[in-house]
Amino acid sequence: MMRSECNARCGADLDRMGAVGKHVASVGSAKRNLPPCVRSLAGLGAVLLALLGVPTCATAPGKDSLSPRAAGSSDSGQFEPSPGAEPGADGWTMRAMIERFTEDRAALQRFYAIPGAKARQDRLVGFYAAWKQRLESVDFTALDRAGRVDYVLMRHELDYQLAQLGHERRKWEECAALLPFAEAIIELEERRCRLETVDSRDAAQRVDAILRGIKEVRERIEEGRKKPATPDAAAAFGTLLDPAPSPPADSATAPPADSATAPPTAPTAPPSVSTAPSAASTAPPAVASDASTSPSGAAAAPPGNAPMPPPADGPTSKETTKKPPLSVTPVTALRAARFVDALRGTLRGWFTYHDGYQPDFSWWVRRPHEDAAKALEEYAKFLREEIAGLKGKDEDPLVGDPIGADALRDDLAHELMPYSPGELVQIAEAQFAWCEAEMKKAAADLKFDDWKQALEHVKNLHVPPGEQAGLVARQAVEAIEFIDRLDLVTVPDLCRELWRLEMIDERAQRQWPFAFYGGQHMAVAYAMANMEHDKKLMAMRGNNIHFTRIVTPHELIPGHHLQGFMAQRHRPYRRLFGTPFYVEGWALHWEMLLWDLDYARGPEDRIGMLFWRMHRAARIIVSLKYHLGQMTPQEMIDFLVQRVGHEKENATSEVRRYIGGDYSPLYQCGYLVGGLQVRALHRELVGGGRMTHRQFHDAVLTLGPIPIELVRAGLTDVPLTRNYETCWRFMED
Repeated sequence: MMRSECNARCGADLDRMGAVGKHVASVGSAKRNLPPCVRSLAGLGAVLLALLGVPTCATAPGKDSLSPRAAGSSDSGQFEPSPGAEPGADGWTMRAMIERFTEDRAALQRFYAIPGAKARQDRLVGFYAAWKQRLESVDFTALDRAGRVDYVLMRHELDYQLAQLGHERRKWEECAALLPFAEAIIELEERRCRLETVDSRDAAQRVDAILRGIKEVRERIEEGRKKPATPDAAAAFGTLLDPAPSPPADSATAPPADSATAPPTAPTAPPSVSTAPSAASTAPPAVASDASTSPSGAAAAPPGNAPMPPPADGPTSKETTKKPPLSVTPVTALRAARFVDALRGTLRGWFTYHDGYQPDFSWWVRRPHEDAAKALEEYAKFLREEIAGLKGKDEDPLVGDPIGADALRDDLAHELMPYSPGELVQIAEAQFAWCEAEMKKAAADLKFDDWKQALEHVKNLHVPPGEQAGLVARQAVEAIEFIDRLDLVTVPDLCRELWRLEMIDERAQRQWPFAFYGGQHMAVAYAMANMEHDKKLMAMRGNNIHFTRIVTPHELIPGHHLQGFMAQRHRPYRRLFGTPFYVEGWALHWEMLLWDLDYARGPEDRIGMLFWRMHRAARIIVSLKYHLGQMTPQEMIDFLVQRVGHEKENATSEVRRYIGGDYSPLYQCGYLVGGLQVRALHRELVGGGRMTHRQFHDAVLTLGPIPIELVRAGLTDVPLTRNYETCWRFMED
């Protein structure tokens, strides 16, 4: 598992912004901090840096080990356009255009960084639209194979990012009634960015008005809490209380649509903030967004240093009616809390810029800012702890943010995935059934009548405390020797040298109960001295000898460590298009190939391999059904415990990670579905006698972390057109 969300899919969605610190201890040394967990590919941290970093020199397989398609082309070479040349003009390669786009977008996102600002939304919409026009000006017929792949990638990326801006705006608007102070903060910061002179007395009044806005909205929320929860919401989502979307036509409970690209027939999930009925209103509106408080972003900028309009909550404001109570779900409360945190940071940046430099500013604004900052912090805590119920304790409810059928379809289209969510669930269920059948065979070999009894037997085959790192090190060497002996892939000497192990501490294992790859190191989970007794046992059982034997090559070589090493050195500009279907699919392909090549030494090893394959099938089922509104977090935990055989603590940690916003909604699908895609392509090229194992794997590693359908296009003569859409139904080949 790569410790990453692969989440460029969500643009600047604040639900996936920020960083989560993870503490680990080096083997044989003191504890240290892991690199922060990444929340989007647009801002990659150390975890994906190993996979998608900048190019450096190193030993790599020569061209004679690659297929002709992957061995290089003129378009994939370096090109330095003249400074004044417009992207898309003659002489620009697709690589140069992608590199320029990547840098320009990063610069825009740094500058237009205010959460919820209409100026940010409008600027990015215009930016993507302009790049679509530039792309259309490219002579597609003049591009070579690599250039055409890049063109298709770029077109899909632009379409997807425009769609994501719509989803991002919808999430903001659903929280609008909870953020009556947002527009004031946005306006203050935007005027600072325009280098306008601040009126200190007026600014103090506006900052002070934030307190009244928070007080009013908290009172409305408290009144709404006295109202009973909507019955259908409670039945559908339990602690989430979000109304469940109607099952889409392509859900797992309905036959798959004839076409994977058919338009959705089900509505998206209903909004999760509503105004409770009052004397003036007998039915809640569709979205609780008061005209007087909706933070739709800053108004058009006044010329020069024109005074700002009076604050909405200032002395000139006259309230004629009492605003109705607000009924807020835990999902929306958690989302709003993240917005509040971001807005508090924006206000702090605005204040710091002026404080001390402009004497009268400090005199007027310092105290109102201190009070407002404290109120914003307490309000975010109120939303997070009192409404969402998240207090940082083991017994906290599991609260996520299901995205609905429409957003899932957008994500699947961007991944060039020809299957609908319902069809993917059916594929996963078929894989799960295969695993169960193989589990029964392995159990019989161990003289067990029930495969779950055999699984319990394997779980208890773990090493004593303190010996897990040594076990993993030995298993890593075994895996490398195995792939060398069968000549399966090129492993450069430097790649063999540059990996290590680190231990995940007790606190981090609450979210990371199993190993993961963290950038030149494999983080290892195991029982720690300060754990409660039952948690020690679960950590040891869940990371037993035979489970770990297939996890180790997944994380190191030939899995993520080799993958990351090569991605740093081949087509690094394609990191823009990074996808879990490539990142995790590569490692899952190796798990399945090692199964085929009899890597297992006996039935215990086979059970260990089958457990993880079954786990990946279950991930597809529970994560997609969750985002479709068909499964609650508790039902997800029950499925992992009862159907897969997870320890309850480990299953809870897994679900907490799936729904917590640290990963893109399709990340859990990326493992097995991506693995099945690579496996199908391997069968087509290696099984068809067109490439050797080594040639195939070396070639795939040079193409960058892109959708597997376009990896296939880079290795074969699949026709590519300007308007290419997904068509490779790999499970039917």
